[in-house]
Amino acid sequence: MIDIKGINHFYKRGKGPVRQALDGIDLHVPEKKLFALTGPNGGGKSTLFRILSGLLKPGSGQVYLNGMDLWAHPLEVRRLLGVVFQHPALDGQLSVLENFQIHASMYRLEKGMLDKALEEDLSWTGLKDRLHDRVGTLSGGMQRRAELVKALLHRPRLLLMDEPTTGLDPGARKAFWETIFNFRNRLGLTVLTTTHLFDEAEQADRVAILHQGKILANGPPEVLAHKLGNEMIVIHTKDSERALRLEQKLSSISPLTVLRQGGELRVEGASQEVVEDLIRQRGDLFDDIAIKHPTLQDYFIHITGANTQETP
Repeated sequence: MIDIKGINHFYKRGKGPVRQALDGIDLHVPEKKLFALTGPNGGGKSTLFRILSGLLKPGSGQVYLNGMDLWAHPLEVRRLLGVVFQHPALDGQLSVLENFQIHASMYRLEKGMLDKALEEDLSWTGLKDRLHDRVGTLSGGMQRRAELVKALLHRPRLLLMDEPTTGLDPGARKAFWETIFNFRNRLGLTVLTTTHLFDEAEQADRVAILHQGKILANGPPEVLAHKLGNEMIVIHTKDSERALRLEQKLSSISPLTVLRQGGELRVEGASQEVVEDLIRQRGDLFDDIAIKHPTLQDYFIHITGANTQETP
């Protein structure tokens, strides 16, 4: 459904230096899959999203959506797309239904088609009894679901979402993703979403990790996380000097891999015996120790050595 070939993009602000936001991006998104672009803020996710949604033309490279060149066939491509932007795109002073009607008129949907789409969609969102309420009176989670319904009214084949759960509490995030999965399964959608939240990306069929303008990894999230093995150790200490001494001790033990971030040490390749020996002999050097299954975020830290919140 999406083929991206050699995308490069540069930003220049005033007399400042040129910054490369995307560096030779190649990406393939299969049809009817949920694909997540993840990585810390500032890594290039939103730039790539703006290119895919037709709002920004890259410095070089090509984008094909369902086999069509994005810039050679813009009208045909836009009929394929439903877009949920990071920032609200509904008019808060209008009712939910009025927002839907305006969107339907832009796509020249007949009233019968709009009514049919709403009849099919509203049961998944909890909006059936809120159609005549002003959007500004809805909770953040309900507004997000209204944006999703609006984006799908014209029955696109591809849904693009940019950080769609920004500002939502955990309960609203969970409800939003349940709605996404319902729509994806019922309508046979291909979904591409950006998110800096690695736990959200783990729900996808495939994930690409984008960092400093480059794709560092691409594949099923469970496969990427499993590259670190079945278990890893996370050690915390409030004293950076003790953390350094412990890092030096552990780094001398083969085949351990140790990554230290402040007072936290992540140890890969440790056996149960190593953990027990560490507690017995060096327990004075740390405050707590835990054994955990590696996650996608652990894999990102492993391949970059970077804090997930840093912005290049």
